[in-house]
Amino acid sequence: MKLSQIWNGAVALFMLQLLQTALSASDASDSQSPASVVLNVQKDGGNDTSPLLYGIMFEEMDHSGDGGIHGQLLQNNGFQGSNPGLTAYWAIGDVDILQDEASPLSSAIRSSLQVQVAPEETELVGFANGGYQGVPVMNATYRCEFWMKGEYSGRVTLQLVGTSSGTVFASHGITANSTWRRFTRYEAAFNATASPDGDNEFRLLFDGSKVPGMSLNFGLVQLFPPTYHDRANGLRNDLATVLEAIKPSFLRFPGGNNLEGLEIESRWAWNRTIGPVVDRPGRDSDWFYPNTDALGLDEYLWWCEDMGMEPVLAVWNGKSYGGILVGSDLQPYVDDIMNELEYLLGPSNSTYGRMRAANGREEPWPVRYIEIGNEDDYTGGCESYPDRFTQIYDAIIREYPHIVIIASTIDKTCLPLTPPPGIMYDHHYYRKPDELVDTFNEWDNWPRSEPIIVGEWGCRNTTEERGVYWSFVQCSCSEAVHMIGMERNADVIKMSAYTPLLQHFGFTQWSVS
Repeated sequence: MKLSQIWNGAVALFMLQLLQTALSASDASDSQSPASVVLNVQKDGGNDTSPLLYGIMFEEMDHSGDGGIHGQLLQNNGFQGSNPGLTAYWAIGDVDILQDEASPLSSAIRSSLQVQVAPEETELVGFANGGYQGVPVMNATYRCEFWMKGEYSGRVTLQLVGTSSGTVFASHGITANSTWRRFTRYEAAFNATASPDGDNEFRLLFDGSKVPGMSLNFGLVQLFPPTYHDRANGLRNDLATVLEAIKPSFLRFPGGNNLEGLEIESRWAWNRTIGPVVDRPGRDSDWFYPNTDALGLDEYLWWCEDMGMEPVLAVWNGKSYGGILVGSDLQPYVDDIMNELEYLLGPSNSTYGRMRAANGREEPWPVRYIEIGNEDDYTGGCESYPDRFTQIYDAIIREYPHIVIIASTIDKTCLPLTPPPGIMYDHHYYRKPDELVDTFNEWDNWPRSEPIIVGEWGCRNTTEERGVYWSFVQCSCSEAVHMIGMERNADVIKMSAYTPLLQHFGFTQWSVS
């Protein structure tokens, strides 16, 4: 059924109802007796809507995390990824700046920013970072931290400044005493007045007269506005509180394509996303920019807890865009999944549970749903998925029989001949408006013993080559029809998530409805 047919049908039904109302009124007038309608409503029967039906799916894409809902506002602050260069940086005053790989901050953060001062400099100098196409400046308290190395004793000034206007919205000084022997960490909090727009930058300045002709190095500069639930390394409060208002029932994470990796080595690896950010190396993502992984495994789970969402965790299952591992080659990664689950679910005196406790979470995380992979009916994963799924399923259920396992496809040719009982099936689709409307009755005859999570769905306006990046009423209407179809089959559709959840408009690669 096409949208045009639905619209025409709706108009015809409306006209028919008007006619019936007029005829009823005429009959009532003629007979001088009021019309009566009896409506019987059954208390039992029908389909109970799943309490988890409407949730959200998140993956790092279009700077929805770095530069989006994650609170840290400065881009390229750890020089992560294969070729970061000086993206988002520029010099302030008579200095040269460069990425210094000879002065790594840690084993994970492998370089720092060097500021080389001109020999005759007498003014305040330093560097600016423009964030993700601007730094949002609100009437709020900001928290900044940075690492510094070099022979300097004196004032360091932190500022938020309008890039075009030059207006100073915040300026805060701290005293630094650093040497070349090692990096020293500094932390500060300061108040800002609101900027009228996002055309702003962060500046770190120091007294050039104290280091003429010399250089100083700065590592992993972080800037946070107020965070959701005041979490350290947390989410932006302004964005998270808006998201909280829609009351999502679950969070499916960390993807999505971004779970898989362009290569096996660049997959989302849980143990590289935990602990202090200075120990997280980041990686090249599937969406053509570096991930800091500052929004990591624990941060996702705090997000779930603070919003009252059920965690739905996807684990890497051997499929990347650069290769697929099976059998004995996959086994070390199955062992890694079991380590991850011990980190999440194990007691605090277990090997990995102890790591969780050291990272700020004494009690186990309440994870009950695990998805094995992502979209294994695409990108070459189908043929080997039955074996990979079974290998991982058996390992998980043997240790954690209470876990609900989700297969990453509904395609029978990609699944074991006899799938184990009690699993769920994940289905993804993005369609044009009429095609999405056609899914209205897609689940009417689906086997009721095979519960579904529609882990990604949405309408796409593809009238332009790369999509249209603004709301489209026809898409919204088709999505409403599609949701009614899920509601009327809510005995089998247990979860659903529209995607993408968030996009930074300046970095959008995917059209929305």
